[in-house]
Amino acid sequence: MNYVFLAVFLLSTVIHLYASLKKNTRLRNITKPFILLALLGFYVLTTDALSIAVIFALIFSWIGDVLLIPPGVKWFTAGGISFMISHAFFVAGYWRDVVFAAIPIWLIVVLAVFFGVMVVIIFSKLKPYLLKPLLPPMALYLLINGTMNCFAIFRCVSNPCAATVTTLIGAALFFISDTSLFFVRFKKDGRLKTHFIVMLTYSVGEFLIVLGLI
Repeated sequence: MNYVFLAVFLLSTVIHLYASLKKNTRLRNITKPFILLALLGFYVLTTDALSIAVIFALIFSWIGDVLLIPPGVKWFTAGGISFMISHAFFVAGYWRDVVFAAIPIWLIVVLAVFFGVMVVIIFSKLKPYLLKPLLPPMALYLLINGTMNCFAIFRCVSNPCAATVTTLIGAALFFISDTSLFFVRFKKDGRLKTHFIVMLTYSVGEFLIVLGLI
């Protein structure tokens, strides 16, 4: 049965990516809710160590997907809040595998500086296109995504193996997806014209996170 959910995930993702490439909004809206629901089903039926935190992370990612479907700043904000909660639950899901005594202080400092600088660079490019009230919460959101990435790295350092590396790559793709979304949504004269890259990195990222946790 888990492979049925995996097939639904792959099929809905491929159709959604095609719709994104073709700017078919109706087909994108129809297929989008199935992606995370199918991934959630695949996780629950496949893992031998079910994590409530990971389940809630996927549920809130799905809610965020749905909330981002309608146009408008209010829906965008609501979706962002849902994804913030999702990132917090992913951190909780990683937490149990982190050996904090194995994490050097210098790594924490380097990661904090890295993601802080990345957020400053990203929003220095986005600032001319954003409403001023949106800038602080969007920057905070990306920092929370960065925190989720940090804990994926801590998990990998604690136990370097294929599983933790897979989740780490997925988390990095999630960060790239969110950054791409901001540019697609607000920088209309930018290179990114469709949601294809956004959803490709997002779907693959979520799948790799889950695969590494399984």
